[in-house]
Amino acid sequence: MNQSKKDKFIELVRQHAEQETMGSLTLVNRRDGTQDIKKAIIRLVNLKAGKRLSFTYRYPTNDITKNYPIPAAIEIISELLEKNFTQAELFTSDKKWFLSYPTKGKTKLTDKSVQEYSAINLSHDKNKNRPISGNSAYLNLLGITNDDGKVLKDKQAKYRQINKFIEIIDPIISKAGMDQTYSVVDMGSGKGYLTFALYDHLKNNKNHEPRITGIEIREDLVNKCNAISDSVGFDKLQFKEGSIQNTSVDKMDVLIALHACNTATDDAIAKGILAGAKIIICSPCCHKQIRKQMDTSGPLKNITQYGILKERQAEILTDTIRALYLKAYGYQTNVMEFISTEHTPKNLLIVGTKKESASTPDKNVLSEITELKKMYGIEYHHLERLLGD
Repeated sequence: MNQSKKDKFIELVRQHAEQETMGSLTLVNRRDGTQDIKKAIIRLVNLKAGKRLSFTYRYPTNDITKNYPIPAAIEIISELLEKNFTQAELFTSDKKWFLSYPTKGKTKLTDKSVQEYSAINLSHDKNKNRPISGNSAYLNLLGITNDDGKVLKDKQAKYRQINKFIEIIDPIISKAGMDQTYSVVDMGSGKGYLTFALYDHLKNNKNHEPRITGIEIREDLVNKCNAISDSVGFDKLQFKEGSIQNTSVDKMDVLIALHACNTATDDAIAKGILAGAKIIICSPCCHKQIRKQMDTSGPLKNITQYGILKERQAEILTDTIRALYLKAYGYQTNVMEFISTEHTPKNLLIVGTKKESASTPDKNVLSEITELKKMYGIEYHHLERLLGD
């Protein structure tokens, strides 16, 4: 092997690391296809102990991160190129360097100028651009953060869920073409985590003027959320006591119902459709109504004979019909993942955005629903009764 170009590359890594002009180094293309490690990603970081090179070793099922002082790290990089990888790519503040170091053949070292200077981030923790800041006073009052604005250890998953929800709903509202002032109803608002975050984002990040109402059946949660809303000055955010089924809503622009159990999701969707909501967002939970009716025969019985598969089939069927009903009433409908199943298995989000005014549902779509029901032996879907179809 030609050592000179490889040694020159290693020296470039050392110099840029010491001068703090190193962005990242990636080692790829395994010499031996049977080895577990897939790639190594190296970044320059500043720790309390001083400058270090942080190695992320990427394996098929997990990543391992280790930090080394620069002299030791340089030796490890050299050894990785000898034993594990044949290619390396180094990004610096002004250039991109590429090393090809094959087992057989010529070693190549090339460079390419970077047109725009990028400031090197030496933070050990990657900065995450979250729409909801941990310093928000309501997060402390809701028990998500401590008095210093730090997210509590047992609330990390909830904080990620809040931000994920905002990331999803932001483009939906932006693309709907609504005025700056509009009404939002959150059916089954619970402890108010997502309701507060949505108001905060729309009001303070987007400069909108939303009126948001949280509907919750538990009086103690309603009182607590109203007290927090008053204390942080969210004057157009209020909570009302009531169930999804029995609360009357005459008009709204956006309806949200997250993790409404069983047919409560249907109650929410029906209220949104009948009230002419421009956006309907639901995250269903439990699917008992359809599962109890399923009576399949023929090839489908091979699926539904197993309890867990019958349950999943019922979930898919229930939510498919919900999405089709939204489509029948003039909504452009999408079904997507809400949050990782690591946090909750109930992670489906049904989103409908009004595209057409429909006083009566599309008969062709209703026919599609009828065919689905026949296939699975379904007498009725709760949503059709709520809509009178």
